[in-house]
Amino acid sequence: MPDFLKSPFVDGPSITPLEVLVRLLVAFALGALVAWIYRATRKSADVSASFTVTLVLLSILIAMVTQVIGDNIARAFSLVGALSIVRFRTVVRDTQDTAYVIFAVVVGMAVGAKDLWVGIIGIGVVGFAAYLMMARAKRLGAPQPAFLLRLRVGLGHDLETLLGSTLDLHVQERELISVATSRQGVSLDITYETRLRRTASADELVKALNRTEGVQSVELKRRDFDQD
Repeated sequence: MPDFLKSPFVDGPSITPLEVLVRLLVAFALGALVAWIYRATRKSADVSASFTVTLVLLSILIAMVTQVIGDNIARAFSLVGALSIVRFRTVVRDTQDTAYVIFAVVVGMAVGAKDLWVGIIGIGVVGFAAYLMMARAKRLGAPQPAFLLRLRVGLGHDLETLLGSTLDLHVQERELISVATSRQGVSLDITYETRLRRTASADELVKALNRTEGVQSVELKRRDFDQD
């Protein structure tokens, strides 16, 4: 490195560019393992392609941050202040996703701090635990996801008489959340929290309700995707 760059830019622990490169490549490889464990132990419908990329990048970025901080406490506090302006704009849909974010962060820190075996052993133990939990959930049968069912029906209908038989056929449980008037009082907007029967499908429920005389509109949405 030229002498004029050493003074302003090299004042931390002695580390060669090759060492930095090797650590970041190791962080990339271990981050990819974290992402692979995430994809292998989650249902395909819950896996986001962008989230797996985030896990890999987090491992590399945290390895970089750890090397930048080193043993410098003042620099650590400065980085905390600088990074505090960063906010996640995407809602994490599942608490297990949060655990994988922390997993990627810890692996990156381990590589950056030269505790490689902590990262490698941690990946093995966490991966094994995640696989066991996934196998147990499959054996016991995962609970059906919750849906919000929003209906608009004409005023004057008895809800149980109008909807009861159709809902009982497709839904294993339901709870009335809200009832409100709409269209200047000529219709009712009804919201149920429901769980479908294992033999039922969302499209068949929507079709059956749409065919019901008196039902004006139907909306079925996963509860964990609802932003209201």
